[in-house]
Amino acid sequence: MYPETKKLSSREPVNMDQSDLGFAKQIGEVAGTDLNACLTCMSCSGGCPMYTYMDYGPHGIMRLSVLGLKKEALSSSTIWRCVGCHTCAAVCPMAIDIAGVMDYLRGECLKEKVQPGDRPILEFHRAFLWSVRRHGRCHKVELMGHHKLLTFGSGPKAWFQDAILGTRMILKGKLHLLPSRIMSRGLSQVRKTVVGDWLNM
Repeated sequence: MYPETKKLSSREPVNMDQSDLGFAKQIGEVAGTDLNACLTCMSCSGGCPMYTYMDYGPHGIMRLSVLGLKKEALSSSTIWRCVGCHTCAAVCPMAIDIAGVMDYLRGECLKEKVQPGDRPILEFHRAFLWSVRRHGRCHKVELMGHHKLLTFGSGPKAWFQDAILGTRMILKGKLHLLPSRIMSRGLSQVRKTVVGDWLNM
């Protein structure tokens, strides 16, 4: 994952022909926050630890959402590279729950079957949930192997880049080859919870 050029810095005009002006209200009702209160002060992006690796940044996603540019917001890499640390919400002078907006947009991306802006991160989410659904908790070795299979298109380098570190962690007892499980009653409850678009896309 490498730093990207911010798309909002382009001098090309924004195409408003496909604008959905009710999109911001729709997000606000689900995320419980008022997007129109955004001042575009960029405090959120200034505090975001992943901003360098995003195409729009948190403030850009807020602007796209307010303008009703749904397709651009859902297809961005920003919503997938957000780590949910809530720094953006903590520094926002208008107390907007930007992390909640990102959660909603990720769900909409899957629901609308939009091509994700960062497919490997989506596949990591799916591999994690698949492991949790099988064992009741994450089995890290299985997670890494499953993720490598899902992202095979990334090239052979992706298969071997973590092999040395992973081997060292296994030898030091930091990774376990066999999964730990939870009680069967708890496992059935976990399996009822871990369903939906994340696993089915």
